[in-house]
Amino acid sequence: MDDAELNDLIAWLADGARSAVRTDLFMAETCERMVACGIPLYRVGVFVRTLHPSMLGRNFIWRAGSGITMGSMAHGEDEGDEFLLSPLRRVFFEGIEVRHRLLDADASNVPLLADLRAEGNTDYIALPLHMSDGETHASSWTTRDPGGFSVTQLKGLRRMMPALTRMIEIHLLRRTASGLLDNYVGARSGARILAGQIRRGHTETMQAVIWLSDLRGFTALSDRLQAENVVDILNRYFDCQVPAILAYGGEVLKFMGDGLLAVFPVGDDKEDLSAVCGGVLEAARASRAAVEQLRWAGTNLAEEQFRFGLALHVGQVLYGNIGGGDRVDFTCIGPAVNLAARLEKIAGKLSRTVVASSAFADAGKAEWTDLGEFPIAGFAKAERVYGLAEEDYSSGSIVKSSG
Repeated sequence: MDDAELNDLIAWLADGARSAVRTDLFMAETCERMVACGIPLYRVGVFVRTLHPSMLGRNFIWRAGSGITMGSMAHGEDEGDEFLLSPLRRVFFEGIEVRHRLLDADASNVPLLADLRAEGNTDYIALPLHMSDGETHASSWTTRDPGGFSVTQLKGLRRMMPALTRMIEIHLLRRTASGLLDNYVGARSGARILAGQIRRGHTETMQAVIWLSDLRGFTALSDRLQAENVVDILNRYFDCQVPAILAYGGEVLKFMGDGLLAVFPVGDDKEDLSAVCGGVLEAARASRAAVEQLRWAGTNLAEEQFRFGLALHVGQVLYGNIGGGDRVDFTCIGPAVNLAARLEKIAGKLSRTVVASSAFADAGKAEWTDLGEFPIAGFAKAERVYGLAEEDYSSGSIVKSSG
């Protein structure tokens, strides 16, 4: 093993591994440098717990000649046999090294080790990653060398672990912060916050399609069901909308009880507006179909069916930090948002699922039914409201078509 190369690697890590900013590039370069030091690695795994509503942890796997693959573990998977029998379990919970010669007979009794042996690996060692906050995560290292890892190679591997662990911790904290911001305020808002747009009053104007929806009959539903059942219903109901919103370029800004506020940013030209509105309509149809399929059976076995209302509008919004004291919220406000909220109430009164303002109907490539003019509280002018013709169950004629 080349001690000079190993010292250079440790110095590179201590200096922040600045030639590889992204996590996957950092892991790949680290492993390649270790091979250059004379440690005959074939497969390296890093396994870290993370703060995420649907994922317990992430993993990064490097294989010689194949680069990095990334995966995740869902909450609850740590209770399955695969994890309970894995050597990594001892690393996570006991914070100790675990070594297995993969050609020994006992290795075939553990599914992970048997798979690694079938892949041609001869030696396996799992090492703890001791973080500065007391948490322990895990790493694993294998080789295909016929003799396995030598004593000198293992000594070199252990010597570089503290510097590697500190860098992994930095990458983990960055990913955790970014992921939490994505989960709580949305990807675009999270990126702006991480970029330093955190001062109260730091806002900008944005042209956007506004999506504002709520669940019909939610107050009565909340009154007759247990709170935990209501939470379950809301989560499943929002699952009917959020994937479609994200798939068509939208960003969910707020959950307000049973209400959902999302925005779809729009460029300056009319073609972009038309394309965005077309995507929003597809998201609306997908959400409507999902909600129609949503069922919930209560304790009395009475099956609940659900309907929601959705208002669509296009306008300028003020997008940024608003709040009081040291508590701020990254959101959007403005007359356009207020109008969307009023339109959503009109959708309920008319028993419509999707309604749109003139601004959206003019741009959206769909056939619309003119539902009439309605006075809007707080607005000087009445607003003409349109419903999707496909929801027109009356004998009224279609009077407006876009596209």
